[in-house]
Amino acid sequence: MGSSSAVVVATIFLTLMLHESNAQLNSTFYANTCPNVSSIVSNVIQQALQSDSRIGASLIRLHFHDCFVNGCDASILLDSTASFLSEKNAVPNANSTRGFDVVDNIKTALENSCPGVVSCADILAIAAEASVSLSGGPTWNVLLGRRDSLTANQAGANSSIPSPVEGLSNITSKFSAVGLNTNDLVALSGAHTFGRAQCRLFVGRLYNFNGTGNPDPTISSSYLATLQQTCPQNGSGTVLANLDPSTPDSFDNNYFTNLQNNQGLLQSDQELFSTTGSATVSIVNSFSSNQTAFFQSFAQSMINMGNISPLTGSSGEIRLDCKKVNGS
Repeated sequence: MGSSSAVVVATIFLTLMLHESNAQLNSTFYANTCPNVSSIVSNVIQQALQSDSRIGASLIRLHFHDCFVNGCDASILLDSTASFLSEKNAVPNANSTRGFDVVDNIKTALENSCPGVVSCADILAIAAEASVSLSGGPTWNVLLGRRDSLTANQAGANSSIPSPVEGLSNITSKFSAVGLNTNDLVALSGAHTFGRAQCRLFVGRLYNFNGTGNPDPTISSSYLATLQQTCPQNGSGTVLANLDPSTPDSFDNNYFTNLQNNQGLLQSDQELFSTTGSATVSIVNSFSSNQTAFFQSFAQSMINMGNISPLTGSSGEIRLDCKKVNGS
């Protein structure tokens, strides 16, 4: 081979290497080391769904709350140690995030089949896709190859995870901080097409919105009456309400139609449609009228979210138990 062609080959190789490290993750990462990873994860979730119709929504939420704090590194799964505080006890997660037992069951099944191979961070990403597709939503090729963090960041969970009561501009900023745009924000909010929320997260809208002494004017009167029955003024804050009153366990585009009808459960939901002049309004309208457009955007936005600052190569580790760092 002449020296010039050797340079060309080396340049192509270098370009591919750069592209690979740039992309970092890929959909065939476990093709040789754990080829059945997706079906193993899916089977465990199907089992869990038999006794818990909420579990799909709970699992996708774990991935979301993981990725917004130090990237998609399974830091949310770690219990507290002498050297760090668990993200499970951060305000957005405490007495609210759930599904950790199902993640452990998935990990056990994978360790039996392919020991020491599949990361907990990748389990969360695969579980999110399986939860959506098993509930009637889109499927997508999950990009894989994340590794697991060696620590957690409770302070980061308190500051970085969007809150249902903080207002659209703040939430948009939190999405922007992790490289997600307004389309991603609206599409990913559409995950509230299934699952539940506790009364304490929206009761302020029902009786005393932002200190006005009145309900949030953007809730339809009939929906307000229903919610006030579910969540009486001095009732239990942990009572559950469906995020999507029309099809509470199906992944569809009804969430967006609900917003058009002033039936968004959380302030953060309804503001996507009721904030005058916001770029989010036309996206809500588009997804409401075209489920295929929503499904395509949702799948792409899940891939975008799954790409937030993953640990790859020799960074981090492959945890053997998702709750704790190896050797601890």
